[in-house]
Amino acid sequence: MELRELRAFVAVAEKGSMSAAARHLHISQPALSQTVGALERQLHLKLLIRSSTGVRPTEGGKMLLIEARAILSRHEQAIRTMTTFAGDACGVLRIGIPLELPTDLLGPAMEHMASACPETRVQARHLSTTAQVAALQSGELDVGLLRERPVAPELDAMLVARENLGVLITAEQAAEFSDEDGIRLETLTQLEWLAFPRSGSPAWYDQVTAVFRSHGLNLGPEPPENQTLIAGVKIAAVRSKKAFALAPANWPHPLPDRIVWSPLAGDPLVRRTWAAWPANARSRDLASFVSGFPEPATY
Repeated sequence: MELRELRAFVAVAEKGSMSAAARHLHISQPALSQTVGALERQLHLKLLIRSSTGVRPTEGGKMLLIEARAILSRHEQAIRTMTTFAGDACGVLRIGIPLELPTDLLGPAMEHMASACPETRVQARHLSTTAQVAALQSGELDVGLLRERPVAPELDAMLVARENLGVLITAEQAAEFSDEDGIRLETLTQLEWLAFPRSGSPAWYDQVTAVFRSHGLNLGPEPPENQTLIAGVKIAAVRSKKAFALAPANWPHPLPDRIVWSPLAGDPLVRRTWAAWPANARSRDLASFVSGFPEPATY
């Protein structure tokens, strides 16, 4: 069980309503229902009794509510202890950032840190996941935003965002391939995927390519390590009508005429962003930054 799942369940149980809990957590009601449903499936236990007047916990749900409150309270205490232990140490916070980060993701964390450590200066670097992990391990970064959860035991990590990816494609192709649910991956077999280098994020690359292969897409050779998929590169490839590019719905770049974003039917590709930092870190500004992230949002 993840902390976000426990927070979601506690909010629903305490508010007695999915809609009220969703407003409290600043997430959509379908996303909240999906989270609670996933928790029930994971535990093989019905946690809530749903009715036209709201929801209430089952006997098993009441027991989980007690345990979840205790876990969340202990987690909050751990964050407070970390901040206290760090004292007033604030200085420079070095952050690694990938391309295409959701525009509103960093705001709450930055504001929380600025409130606790107004003197802290932020230095941001655009780096791939692999490069960020290496920089974290060498002490060149204080915190990184990664496309995959690091396996290195010396790093702690926390999920901060999920993005349902769609495709950038020409308007004519979108009209040809789309149905009421979006574009189905198997309809893109005649197009080339504008791929990112595997070396930049191996686990994420392998996840994407496995999904593509399962839908019959014929993947070309892996791109060179120095290929960077900036917005201009994606647009140019899509204009040719021979390629498609992956992008989230809130892609922050303007689209030219005849280029559109379309969702993928069934949301088969979900890109996750993890905040990662050295497990032995003790700085107050880092603790404030990390604890300032809201519940992981789905974009």
